[in-house]
Amino acid sequence: MNRLARGAKRALDICCSATALVVLSPVMVLTALAVRIWLGAPVLFRQMRPGLNGHLFTILKFRTMTDERDATGTLLPDARRLHGIGKVLRKTSLDELPQLINVLRGEMSLVGPRPLLAEYVARYSPAQARRLLVKPGLTGWAQVNGRNAISWKEKFQCDIWYVDHASFLLDLRILWMTLGCVVRGSGISSEGLATMPRFMGDNADGL
Repeated sequence: MNRLARGAKRALDICCSATALVVLSPVMVLTALAVRIWLGAPVLFRQMRPGLNGHLFTILKFRTMTDERDATGTLLPDARRLHGIGKVLRKTSLDELPQLINVLRGEMSLVGPRPLLAEYVARYSPAQARRLLVKPGLTGWAQVNGRNAISWKEKFQCDIWYVDHASFLLDLRILWMTLGCVVRGSGISSEGLATMPRFMGDNADGL
């Protein structure tokens, strides 16, 4: 992506995220109230994630899981802590709305590979690590091609394909496709899991 395209991409990020934050502010307030009532405080989930070139930033989401623990004090598996309002927020992608702030700050883009857990970076193959050459996104090529219902290998292949083909027009296409995915509520999770199995670095891609 050349300098002009990068400038257009950033302008799109700023205009869309700022507009969305204003237009969707009533929805975000109601969502925050629902989380506070059903799950308690804190309303926002914060976690360090790797961004452009692996630099860490704090990702923002509405909290979707309880803090339920077993008899030893260990957190229960994600799938057992995700219920009620959390399932609704994930199915509608409302839990992702606070990331518009990350986009406005320049830590994320509207379109790019989704920011994964920081611990995964050390497990990336050299090819997989190329996903860090662009800003992470609210949505991306992997999200409109199966999201969490595809394998890690397929997800990384989609991310690297985006890195190699990134353009302003492709971003517009992905944003349009994302609308359909959100309406359908497709690909939210792998079968039997809250999202996906953990990436252990042994799915090596063949990339």
